[in-house]
Amino acid sequence: MTDHQTDQSAPTDAAGSTPPADAQPTAVGTAPQADPVQGVEDDPVQGVEDDPVQGVEDDAEAVLAVAPTDGEPDRDRFAEFALPEPLLRAIADLGFEYCTPIQSGVLPYSLADYDVTGQAQTGTGKTAAFLITVLTRLWENPDQTARPRGTPRALCLAPTRELALQIESDAIDLSRYMNFGVACVVGGMDFQKQLDRINAGPLDLLIATPGRLLDFINRRNVNLKHVEVLVLDEADRMLDMGFIPDVRRIVYQTPHKRTRQTLFFSATFNEDVMRLARSWTLAPEHVSITPETVATDTVEQKFWLVSSTDKAKILLEFLNRAKPERALVFANRRDQTHRLVAYLEKRGVKVEALAGDVPQRKRLSTLQRFKDGDVPLVVATDVAGRGIHVDGVSHVINFDLPEEAEDYVHRIGRTGRAGAAGISISFVSEDDAFNLPAIEQYIGNRINCNQPDF
Repeated sequence: MTDHQTDQSAPTDAAGSTPPADAQPTAVGTAPQADPVQGVEDDPVQGVEDDPVQGVEDDAEAVLAVAPTDGEPDRDRFAEFALPEPLLRAIADLGFEYCTPIQSGVLPYSLADYDVTGQAQTGTGKTAAFLITVLTRLWENPDQTARPRGTPRALCLAPTRELALQIESDAIDLSRYMNFGVACVVGGMDFQKQLDRINAGPLDLLIATPGRLLDFINRRNVNLKHVEVLVLDEADRMLDMGFIPDVRRIVYQTPHKRTRQTLFFSATFNEDVMRLARSWTLAPEHVSITPETVATDTVEQKFWLVSSTDKAKILLEFLNRAKPERALVFANRRDQTHRLVAYLEKRGVKVEALAGDVPQRKRLSTLQRFKDGDVPLVVATDVAGRGIHVDGVSHVINFDLPEEAEDYVHRIGRTGRAGAAGISISFVSEDDAFNLPAIEQYIGNRINCNQPDF
């Protein structure tokens, strides 16, 4: 499981079996390519892409659309993939036996050393999909020689601090019996402490946000020449946030895509995202979980007709009656988030805010208290809320309808995670009802609005 396979023979997975017949690499990406100068790959911003082979089109990569299955007997079990025993033990400790659809779609290819592009929202189990791949590869291909400090074998890039820290937490949980060195470097936190963690011992997996990682690279504290697996998570969000120039500089520091495995995940795949995927992956297998499936499969969606002047009162009444164990409320603006928190606190509700103007240390402590169950209710904006990856969220309440339909799916994906049931409640008022048609189109279902039913 070293270099990426590029010939027409089917590679073997961890169990020694072959992936499905349709998993053969396509012609795209297998043609001879001119080696970039000093390892620099195709520049997606300049639009330079791999030349197709004799008229084979750029979009000829195989696409595997995975639909969730009903009934556990039809779902893949982690044990069926012949994963390392310490990894299976950690998965069992976490209470998981069956794969989610994105895991079932990705693992047969990623464990066989194929590059993968995966389209999936948060809450679908994609983090575990790429972490299982990374940890399996590291376990089955141990170091043959000592590496210098700060030279990871696997690198995962994420757009936000919260997401990167959550990936680190999941990686530590999954590798608890494997004795791997896992570290996370993100902005807004103590640089020296992160440097000490990197230098504490062999570094196997590094999780990072782009800006802080470049700080370490420029100071020569981190060297990416030994990276065997590159993971790009939420690539569309990195594109939206303007991180792609930084990400490109980082990718160019890693080995060429012919000699590394790349796992590329994004909630959406527009032309800009596809251009990045083509530039940084080699003949990838594309696994897609459609947004409408994610939105409707495990989440009961309710839309309540509420006057804009009554929303806070209706929310308070619902919280007092339903008493949700762990609920997340989304508002569109930071000032509205703080006003709503103040309103609820004055009426005896234990609640905290997550917004962009909240100091990073307080945001992390709020997240931890929310995860531990000490704070049952959090009011968040979309940017801050995107980093919330907490199991057991029973309710997501859209105090305001999101202005972007895609954000609706991101929001309700905080509940119903990894196959668990959840409830989303969206307040529809005269101020934002015009956002409904776009949400309907995005999730592919007709929306019926009703009076509050608590």
